[in-house]
Amino acid sequence: MRNNGYAGRKLNGVRNLLIVIILFVSPISFAGTIILEGNYQGKNLFVQNPFAGSGVGFCTYEVTINDQVTTDEINSSAFEIDFTAFQLEIGTKVVVKIRHGDDCKPKILNPEVLKPKSTFDIVSMKIDDDGVLTWSTNNETGRLPYIIEQFRWNKWVKVGEEEGKGLKSTNTYTFKITPHSAENKFRVKQVDYSRRPRYSSSVKFRSKKPPVTFAPVKVKDTILFSDETMYEIYDAYGNIVKKGFGAKVDVSNLKKGTYYINYDKEMGKFLKK
Repeated sequence: MRNNGYAGRKLNGVRNLLIVIILFVSPISFAGTIILEGNYQGKNLFVQNPFAGSGVGFCTYEVTINDQVTTDEINSSAFEIDFTAFQLEIGTKVVVKIRHGDDCKPKILNPEVLKPKSTFDIVSMKIDDDGVLTWSTNNETGRLPYIIEQFRWNKWVKVGEEEGKGLKSTNTYTFKITPHSAENKFRVKQVDYSRRPRYSSSVKFRSKKPPVTFAPVKVKDTILFSDETMYEIYDAYGNIVKKGFGAKVDVSNLKKGTYYINYDKEMGKFLKK
């Protein structure tokens, strides 16, 4: 009886020890998740998949697209996340989750394929008599901002921005322009992850505003324009020192010397005393 009690206590001790060992060696490695969000652009993702930290099996254990588990073969050193089985339309919003052990991390080789791409086509573009620029597009496949540019001072200048809708159907946008005197030209553009801008054609608008002038050409504190205008001021080395919109500019903090000024559609210079 005494021996049986001792044996029972010993057996219970072994069981407790085994439980402790199991708790400590069980791999708590299902903690890592890589999340990629973007728009389907017709291309698949490629993943570099290392071994798990334990050396047994591979790092990734599950991949989902929009919370649906993929059927991709992920038990290899590299695998492809194939979107074709989901029959997605170009531009569809996607969220990809790659779940992996916390002692290793897979690497996505081409994450840029989910980034918005500029694909818009201009359906119509015009400026009405009230100075409202309206353009309609289709074939957008991602939400990218439209940058509105105006041609003045022998260059294209950004004058505004409108958020794109990213729909393949017709999208319509409006922007209130601030024209300079005489003939104006405007266009819109988008810049995607490739950093290559995509431009619309330009549209023209003739303003009835009289030409803007400025004075004095030798100034101590303030430059005055004959009407409100966009302006830029450069120093003798071509560095921009002031820019804005208004009927006057405070130049009291500029150093003495010659400066170049762009205003209305004109370019001139003045002397800071």
